[in-house]
Amino acid sequence: MNHAIRFHRTGGPEVLQWEAAALPAPAAGEVRLRHHAVGLNYIDTYHRSGLYPLALPSGLGLEAAGVVEAVGEGVDEFAPGDRVAYTSGPLGAYAEARNIPAAHLVRLPAGISFEQGAAMMLQGVTAQYLLRSTYPVQAGDVVLIHAAAGGVGSIMVQWAKLLGATVIGTVGTDDKAVQARALGCDHVIVYTRERFPARVREITGGEGVAVVYDSVGRDTFIDSIACLRRRGMMVSFGNATGAVAPFDCALLAKAGSVYVTRPGLFDYIASRAELLGRAGELFDVVGSGKVKIAINQRYALKDAAQAHRDLEARRTTGSTVLLP
Repeated sequence: MNHAIRFHRTGGPEVLQWEAAALPAPAAGEVRLRHHAVGLNYIDTYHRSGLYPLALPSGLGLEAAGVVEAVGEGVDEFAPGDRVAYTSGPLGAYAEARNIPAAHLVRLPAGISFEQGAAMMLQGVTAQYLLRSTYPVQAGDVVLIHAAAGGVGSIMVQWAKLLGATVIGTVGTDDKAVQARALGCDHVIVYTRERFPARVREITGGEGVAVVYDSVGRDTFIDSIACLRRRGMMVSFGNATGAVAPFDCALLAKAGSVYVTRPGLFDYIASRAELLGRAGELFDVVGSGKVKIAINQRYALKDAAQAHRDLEARRTTGSTVLLP
């Protein structure tokens, strides 16, 4: 019998239930995929908590990697036995197996494992669009990356260095500072004991940074704007500490005519061509060894609730996978 994590009410990790789940034959345009690894992401906690409302009951999870077991009518791009991964589509990655539209899948290159594929699709494609499209980082840019030892942050630090940027990273503990430096951060700020806007101004000789990549949300948003150079860009792409409060747009002029954007992954992979292009570039940089995917935590899929507790308590670093 196939099993999956589902929840019938929003709330803390305790609402996650390990349940038997029927799995019919794939419909037209779908494949049946046997998961070998499932990715854990902060957005999963937003869905579980109700911050991002869903119809209930619901599955959970947006990325996984595995093997195609069967294909529905009209599917000719994939066949049983193909190794694939995905980072979009209906929620439901927290499952031993599932049916999913074939249009959401990408082939895994031979040199990339199932665990790597599950760990990097959402986080890695996010890093790709943030660094290459939202604000295209250029050699010589000084950038600020919050949560530099986290899942997205650890990929972004390495990739930004590859692009020639000077990287300032923030972390919450000294242990994470060691990891951030090992990833390539030129400067690391432990925000629990340093005011990061003042430290950023000191590092940049008063100029500020070209861009701030902020997945933290409410607790860092205003201070992040204070780190920008004139006409710099604030990229707010997460809510780890809660949603950003309303603010007066005049603040942007006072900060130096700066820009603010709130991008979302699915607007950057809205077409199949975009998905394949972004995933292809990600696979290239990971396959080259220049950007490494650090899988620092593994949990049994049925123990997803504990994985959520550890993620929200900031006890995790790098990427985490759930194993069916």
